[in-house]
Amino acid sequence: MSNNVETPQGLKTPLSSHRWLGVASLLVAGALQTLTFAPYFLWWLGPVSVLLILLVAVPLAPEKLFKAGWLTGLGLFGTGASWVYISISHFGNTSIPVSVLLTIGFVAGLALFHAIAFWFWGILAKGSAVRRLILFPAIWLLGDWLRGWLLTGFPWLYMGTAHTDGPLAGLAPLIGVHGITFWVTVTGAALYGAWWLIRHLHHVAAAVTLVVAVTPWLFAPTLNRIDWTDISTEPTTVAAMQGNIPQLMKWDPEFLKDQIVAYLGMTEEHWETDLILWPETAIPIPHNQAGKIIEHIEQQLGENSTLITGIPWYGFSDQIEDFTFHNSIMAIGNGEGIYHKQKLVPFGEYVPLQGILRGLIGFFDLPMSDFTRGPEYQGPLIANGIRVMPFICYEVAYPDFVAFNSRNTDLLLTISNDGWFGDSIGPLQHLQIARMRALETGRYMLRGTNNGVTAIIDNRGQITTTIPHFERATLTGEVYTASGNTPYMQTGSWPVLTLAIILVVFVRERVIPPSSATGS
Repeated sequence: MSNNVETPQGLKTPLSSHRWLGVASLLVAGALQTLTFAPYFLWWLGPVSVLLILLVAVPLAPEKLFKAGWLTGLGLFGTGASWVYISISHFGNTSIPVSVLLTIGFVAGLALFHAIAFWFWGILAKGSAVRRLILFPAIWLLGDWLRGWLLTGFPWLYMGTAHTDGPLAGLAPLIGVHGITFWVTVTGAALYGAWWLIRHLHHVAAAVTLVVAVTPWLFAPTLNRIDWTDISTEPTTVAAMQGNIPQLMKWDPEFLKDQIVAYLGMTEEHWETDLILWPETAIPIPHNQAGKIIEHIEQQLGENSTLITGIPWYGFSDQIEDFTFHNSIMAIGNGEGIYHKQKLVPFGEYVPLQGILRGLIGFFDLPMSDFTRGPEYQGPLIANGIRVMPFICYEVAYPDFVAFNSRNTDLLLTISNDGWFGDSIGPLQHLQIARMRALETGRYMLRGTNNGVTAIIDNRGQITTTIPHFERATLTGEVYTASGNTPYMQTGSWPVLTLAIILVVFVRERVIPPSSATGS
């Protein structure tokens, strides 16, 4: 225990008093959060997980809180993000032992965000259990935000995402995924506080605490009835091609022509559709070499039809003053525009410290891992007069990035190639993340993927049409354009982040004295 920091010893529980029981409880608490997301959808386990964490962590000294946070992160990312092993091992041409070590390093590294947040939580709260309960939601939220920003970020497995199918979904257009996460953690802290108050015979205070925590869960569903944007009554017909091209063939020069022929064949009956979508890098050659393919598509398209496809772009970049590759998406036919991906995946699309790492193992030499980040503030694509804001793969995971770029656009579109993650829960989590973005922005989203899950998502984050995973198939349906912006699109996550910062700044010892440590 630290000699300088008092800890709330009066709140010790069996989980915090027994070392291995505490370790197991924190790992389980992290793993419970994975169960809140697709494909499990057990959203109610979010507050349960927070309660379990607090039962272990509230009495601990800051140095022990560092370990507690790390164990929580191991439980979360070890179960919720270990699908990265498939990319490293199956498609990265890397031996199993090295793949296992890299996956462990990835998970352990991500868990450090929780470790640092928990340590900071203990330092700020010092010896007051009340301060620890008040500060926990703020610290958790700020840790999530930092993880989604630092070094490109990993904006995955935010607890609020689980509420695409939960009762707090109605809050998404108002406060976004971070705001929902904040209230999930507030609820868990309130459950702990109510237990503590009952334990000390403060039954009225316990009841008030529970009422305050539960109220948003009761009124948020009524917010789902509010239309935050104006949805057009005129449908736009869409067709999205899911080619199901095996990942090991996708970048093989011998199969490039076969892939193009496959997508052209799938589109044969849909050239007159308003909006046709091919997935990420469906045309697996740079745009400056694909002139004949693009001309053929333009000749086949109907007069009022637009085809949007993923395609690598090669040319001179004013941004870096050199020739470079971009992972891009472009509109062909009755439309215009090209968009270059801004949020690149480390090691998948660029290699940090590539002068050192390239050539060490196959994973550091994945095909097309030499992209350059696209410029900021790119406008939407235009398709039949519709302003379509595209997001490529990983970009849809960034809530504020999507909210900002979707302002004053009519329709959202995302393309991906989740073949890198095989038959794992990763692609299903990715789909749920896209659903949260549609819910936050009050817009339809068309999602096109190589091997699933291709889907139409409505303005309330619900899937209206989809096609099965790992099948070559074409999705057809209708989407509707939207006008206006949700409150979250106007403010982003700044209101809830500001609230978290205010709590960190003002919930100090001079406001809540150390005597609140035990309540005795």
